[in-house]
Amino acid sequence: MAEKTVRRHLIFEGLVQGVGFRWRARQAARAAGATGWVRNDWDGTVSIELQGSEAQIDRVLQALEQGRYIRIENMSVRSIPTEADERDFVTLDDRW
Repeated sequence: MAEKTVRRHLIFEGLVQGVGFRWRARQAARAAGATGWVRNDWDGTVSIELQGSEAQIDRVLQALEQGRYIRIENMSVRSIPTEADERDFVTLDDRW
């Protein structure tokens, strides 16, 4: 039986900009088969929307926690509706 698809919006605080966080998130998400996006935010945080099974999302988060220069000090997570037509995980341009 296939696992249920879920979508999470995550905000990461700490040493998360300028350390390869977005690149690592994209690589981890694609390797896990998750979809969504990652972007740097103006306040020094990084936002991610991840869609996939709970196991896929867990694999992405584990990869981020093992990042060599990344230091996650806080992570907030909330569930959001899934996006049926999404097929990839991408890095969005900086919004500022």
